[in-house]
Amino acid sequence: MVSHAEWKRSRDRDAARGVAESPEKAKRREEFDLAWDLGQAIHDQRTALGLSQTELARRAGMTQPQLSKLELGGTMPTLPLLARLAQAMGCALRLELVGDTSTVTFSTITPAA
Repeated sequence: MVSHAEWKRSRDRDAARGVAESPEKAKRREEFDLAWDLGQAIHDQRTALGLSQTELARRAGMTQPQLSKLELGGTMPTLPLLARLAQAMGCALRLELVGDTSTVTFSTITPAA
């Protein structure tokens, strides 16, 4: 899989040359951007909680290399995996997809009194 930085460089080169993005490439970019956004949200929440990749992976029933690849946008997680990660971090996950934009947020679950 191509890294996020490589995608950005390729897109910037094409834009500088005045090359229009093909519909297929635009679709792949949107998919990659979503994987990147999900990975970044997981990374941000994990670090905010002070968890190592190893600890979060253990809690979520996965390996540290799998979590690392996910955080780098190198894989698209399934919904069951996202649910396990949210539960492992004691968080709620909100994923909003509107058109070609996405918003991913984790929020800490407050225990009921």
